[in-house]
Amino acid sequence: MNIFNKITLQSMIKSRTRTIVTIIGVILSAAMITAVATFGVSLLSYLANGAAHKYGDWHVEFFDVSAAFAQERSHDAGVANTAAFKNIGYATLDGGKNPDKPYLFIAGFRPEAFDTLSINLISGRLPENSGEILVSGSVAANGGVKFAVDDTLSLAVGNRISGNAKLGQHDPYTAGDETLVPQEERTYTVVGVYQRPGFEESIAPGYTLITKADPQDQADSVSVFVTLKNPRRIQAYVNSTAGARTYVLNDNVLRFLGLSDDNIFNLFLYAVGGIVVVIIMIGSIFLIYNAFNISLNERTRQFGILSSVGATARQLRNSVLFEGLCIGVIGIPIGVMVGIGSISLVISVVAGNFGNVMYSNVPLTLTVSIPVIVVAAAISLVTILISAYIPARKAASTPVMESIRQTNAIKVETKTVKTSKLALRLYGLEGTLALKNFKRNKKGYRSIVLSLGLSVVLFISASTFVTDMKQAAEQSVAFTTYDIGFATQDMDDREMLPLYDKLKTADGVYESAYQALMKYSCTANASDLSDDYWANAGSHVPDETVNLPVDLQFLDDTTYLNILSDLGLPASDYTGPNAKLIAVAKMPDPNTEVDQMSDLFARTSLNLTIAPATNGAPTSEPGQNVSITFVATVPPDTLPVPGNSGSESPFFFRVMAPYSLKEQFETAASDVAVKGLTFRSTNPTPTTTEMETMIQGAGITADYNLYNTYKMLDESRNYIFIANVFAYTFIIMISLIAVANVFNTISTNIKLRRRELAMLRSVGMSDRDFQKMMNFECAFYGLRALLFGLPIAAIASWLIYKGMVFGGTDNIDFVFPWGSMAISVFAVLFVVFITMLYAVSKLKKENIIDALRDDMT
Repeated sequence: MNIFNKITLQSMIKSRTRTIVTIIGVILSAAMITAVATFGVSLLSYLANGAAHKYGDWHVEFFDVSAAFAQERSHDAGVANTAAFKNIGYATLDGGKNPDKPYLFIAGFRPEAFDTLSINLISGRLPENSGEILVSGSVAANGGVKFAVDDTLSLAVGNRISGNAKLGQHDPYTAGDETLVPQEERTYTVVGVYQRPGFEESIAPGYTLITKADPQDQADSVSVFVTLKNPRRIQAYVNSTAGARTYVLNDNVLRFLGLSDDNIFNLFLYAVGGIVVVIIMIGSIFLIYNAFNISLNERTRQFGILSSVGATARQLRNSVLFEGLCIGVIGIPIGVMVGIGSISLVISVVAGNFGNVMYSNVPLTLTVSIPVIVVAAAISLVTILISAYIPARKAASTPVMESIRQTNAIKVETKTVKTSKLALRLYGLEGTLALKNFKRNKKGYRSIVLSLGLSVVLFISASTFVTDMKQAAEQSVAFTTYDIGFATQDMDDREMLPLYDKLKTADGVYESAYQALMKYSCTANASDLSDDYWANAGSHVPDETVNLPVDLQFLDDTTYLNILSDLGLPASDYTGPNAKLIAVAKMPDPNTEVDQMSDLFARTSLNLTIAPATNGAPTSEPGQNVSITFVATVPPDTLPVPGNSGSESPFFFRVMAPYSLKEQFETAASDVAVKGLTFRSTNPTPTTTEMETMIQGAGITADYNLYNTYKMLDESRNYIFIANVFAYTFIIMISLIAVANVFNTISTNIKLRRRELAMLRSVGMSDRDFQKMMNFECAFYGLRALLFGLPIAAIASWLIYKGMVFGGTDNIDFVFPWGSMAISVFAVLFVVFITMLYAVSKLKKENIIDALRDDMT
C-alpha cells in the first residue's frame, strides 16, 4: 500500500462519523438497486412460470410435421423436453356462429402432451381412451354451440384442401378457396369441457377438441412442441431446425424472458426498471458526492502540502478514488445482502395478493440471479466512483498555495452577503448572521436543499398515486350490490328459474335474487318536469311534451317487497295487476347522496304512459298507463347489458316492478335488454367455480355470461395493496438516503465552521444566542427546500391524477395532498433541527482555544 492510500485510511478513521454515514448511504443505495433488480427477476420468473402454467411449458411449436421429425427433436442438443399430438383432422361445426371458425379440430394427445400443454378443466375429466373427447369452452362462448358432458358426437373427420395443398391450424379459413374432404366417421363421448388452449392461435379455423391418441394408429401428421434448456437460444435453434416448416413461438412465455418480438413490452419493462434505478442513483450521488466533497474540504491543506512535495494530480485523484473503493468494499456487500433480505420480506407479504390478481396456482417466490446481483453491485460501484471522481478532479486542479492557505473554500464579495436593514429588524443579529452564512456558502447548502426537496416530491407524489388508486377502488365498491351475476338475453324463464333454484344452493351463497330489464319510453308534459331538468335541458314552452327513455326493472317479488318495506310503503297498493309502481328519477350527482339529488319530476307521483322503445325512441306499439310514485332509494344494480357502453343521459329514470308483472308488459315490440340472477357469497371465487360446473351440467343452450364482480373488485384491492407496499418501501428508502445526506452535509459543514463559530463564542455570544443563530439556519434550510419542493410536488400530483384519468380511471376527483404536505413540512424541519442539534452539541463540548487553533488537518 502506497503512502497516499495510508494517508487516506487515516483520514477516514479520523472522520469516523462522516465515513460511517457515507457507508450507510452506500448500503442504502446498493440495497435499493439490488432490491429493485431482484424483485424484477422474481416477478418475471413468476410471470413466466404463470404463463407456462396457463399457456403451456413449451417454447416453439412445429405444425403438421412427420412423426420422424418429431422423434428427431427429442434427441437435439439443448432440448429439455418435447411433446406432440396427432393431427386427426377437421369436422364441420354445425350451427356455428363465428364465420372465421367453421370447424372442429380433433387432436390426439400423447401422455406427455397433457402435462406440457397445460389443459385447464372447467368441468368433467380428461379422456382415457381414443373414444372420449374434451371440448373447448370457446365452442360455446365464441361459436355459439354448446356441448355437455356425456353428449355423443358423430363427426365426419377429414382434411382441409386448397388446390393440392393440405391446410392446418396455422392457415386461417378462407371461404370459397378451400374444401373439407371427409375421410372417416368417428364417434366420441364428451367427458369434459376445458378452457381454450394456449397453443390454439387466434387465426386457427377450428376449435380444438382433445382425445387420447391410440397407440396403434400410425401418425401421418403431428404437431410437436419443443422446450429448450436455455430459452435464450430459441432463435438460433429455430433457424437451424425449422427449414421450410411452419412454426410459432410461445410468446406468452418468452416475452417475460425478454425474448419475444413484443418490443412494446420489452421497452416498458426496461424503461420502468431504468427510471427507478436512475432515481436511486441520483439520490445516491447526491449523498456520496457530498460526502467526498466534504472530505476534500477537510483535506484541502493536506492535498496542498502533498502537491508541494511532488504529488501529481493523478495521485491525488487516485487517493480519493481509493477512498471510494474502500467505502464500496464495505458498503456494497452489506447493501446487497440487505437488499435481498428486504425484498424477500416484501415478497412474502405481497405473494398472496399476487396470487389473487394473477396466477393463483403459481407462487411468487424470491429468485436470486447471480448475474443480476453482479450488475447491481457494478451499478453501485459506478455510482460511488462518479460521486468521488467529480470532487477529486476539482481538488487535483486547485493551485498549491490556495490549498495550503485554504483560501478557495468560500469566495465571496461584500455585495454577495449583504443583507438589508429589514432583515436585521426581522431576524435580529443572530438571524442576520445565519442568513449571511447561508448566502456566502450557497454551493454547500444547495445540495442540502435539493436533497430535502427531492424527498418531499417523491413522498407526496407516491402518496397521491396511492390515494387516487384507493379512491378508484372505493368508488367501484360503493356501487356494487352483488358478488356473482348470471346474465342472459334469450333464456326462457322456464329454463332460468329452475337454474336459479339450483345455483342458489352453491356453497357460500347467503343472498340471491333474479331480475329483468326492459327499455321503455314515456311522454311527459313540460309542466311535469322539474326546474332542475329544464336548467340542464334549456328553454321550453308550456304545452311542450318531452320523450324520456326509462328503464323498467323487474325484481323478484321478495326483493321488491323488501324495498317497499324499507320505504314504508304499503304492499297492498304496489302489488297486484293494477298496482302502483315505484321509480327513482333523479339528476345524478356523484358527490351527493340519493335523497339529496335534484328531482327529475316536479311532483312525487304521476300517471304516465309508457311504451316499448328502441334506442330510446318509442315504437308504434300502444303504451300502458301506469301510476308511478317517485322514491329516494338506490335500486339494485342491473346486470351488464351486452353492447351497452354506458348512458350519456343527464338524468336517471328507472321504474321498478315485481317480477310477477313482467308478462303484463311483454309485447311483440318489447325486448328484454338483459335478465338474470345475482348472488352474494361468503367466498365468491369458489362459489363461481361451483356454479360454472352446475351450469355445464344443466346443459344450458342459451347464450349467457357468468360474472364474478367480487373478483374484479378484489383484484383492484390487491393491486392497491401491492402498490402501497412497494410505493412506501421505495419512499422510505429514498427518504433514508435523503436523511443520511442531510445529516452528513449539515453535521460536517458545522464541523468545518468550528473555528468561525468558536470565534463568535470567544467574543461573547452566549449559548442561547448561538443556539438561536443555529435555529435560524435550520429554518433557512427547511424553508428553501419546501419553497421549491412543495410546488413541484403539487404539480406532480396533478399530473399523476390527469394520467390516471387519461388512462381510464375517470370516476375519481383530484384530492389536493394537504396531509402529505403537512407530514413533509414537519419531517423536513424535524430532520434539519435534530441534525443541527447533534452537530452543535459536539461543538459546545470542545474547548474554544483548541477550536480556534485547529487547522482542520
